[in-house]
Amino acid sequence: MRKLLLIITLLSSAIISPAQNKKTSATKSKNGDVWLLTYFRQRYPTRIEIDKDGKIIEVPLPNPFATEQLHIALSTDGLHWTALSDNKPVWQQRMRDPYIHRGADGIWRLVATGGGRDAGDRRQTGPVFMYATSPDLINWKFEKSLPLMKDFRDSSVAMVRNIWAPEFYYDEAAKEYTLFWSSSFKDAGWKESRLYYSKTKDWQTFTPAKVLFAPPYSVIDGTMIKDKDTYYLFHKEEEFSPRTGERRGIRVATSKNLEGPFTIFEGPLNKGQIAPTITEGPSVMADPKGKGWLLFYDYPMADHYGISSSPDLFNWKIETDIDIPADARHGSLSKITAAEAEALRKAFAGGK
Repeated sequence: MRKLLLIITLLSSAIISPAQNKKTSATKSKNGDVWLLTYFRQRYPTRIEIDKDGKIIEVPLPNPFATEQLHIALSTDGLHWTALSDNKPVWQQRMRDPYIHRGADGIWRLVATGGGRDAGDRRQTGPVFMYATSPDLINWKFEKSLPLMKDFRDSSVAMVRNIWAPEFYYDEAAKEYTLFWSSSFKDAGWKESRLYYSKTKDWQTFTPAKVLFAPPYSVIDGTMIKDKDTYYLFHKEEEFSPRTGERRGIRVATSKNLEGPFTIFEGPLNKGQIAPTITEGPSVMADPKGKGWLLFYDYPMADHYGISSSPDLFNWKIETDIDIPADARHGSLSKITAAEAEALRKAFAGGK
């Protein structure tokens, strides 16, 4: 336990906080592009540990806080971000892990952990996640709750206990969306978790859920990008105990096919990972400077955000000159136009 606390302390001292960093994102980039970071806010109340006897222990953390609603920040360089609405919610709908991307039809689509207003009877549907749309990132419409694991059962015919951190990837060739998320049949979402997926072309009918990624460790927080002919599945390895050691950190796996199988890359950190431990909620964007890629992730137990850069999606360097809104958790990233950014600034100026 003392060793883990020391790791967290060292990580905290190495990260630049928003208060320490006086740089802010410029009003305009050279080519007019602006990047969008969507997130919710939280400071974890406890850290879960497992002792040598397999007993689960919750260690209290200082200053817990949560605003489980949609927040937005903007940037022109990918490293320095300015929160809209004074870092207050831009939509009052309750959610965690909001993932937002523009659809092929120009409509913005949001999926997030949480069921929304029509979650229904979990005994009948199992867990659900929410789906919403917006024409402009300002006005949002809750569409429905999606019980995509309703018919997926284990050998005892039991339902999964959770659906966490849903995301989607649009296949331009097939004109089809692949939604994916993590679920577990155990009594806690981080136990023996796997990534699952379902496909849709119209957001009305969905294919039966299948396993997308089942590595030899518990996995949550999947996010996917494609570069050239390869799919990159970034995810969190969720293992921690005296038996496994501290394994809560970001990894990446690759495949030539959207549905896998995926080959796990053995990163240089902590015997396979590509970001420090303890990290989660990965998201990836092209570096606005044209020098490769940026990987975003939470330090959830240390109340910080991290960004690493890479020329090739495999070899990552931690960036220290960054500025992220306070308490941001589990962001998603999109490119928007200068006109869209200006509309957002006007709509959410001064905490409105």
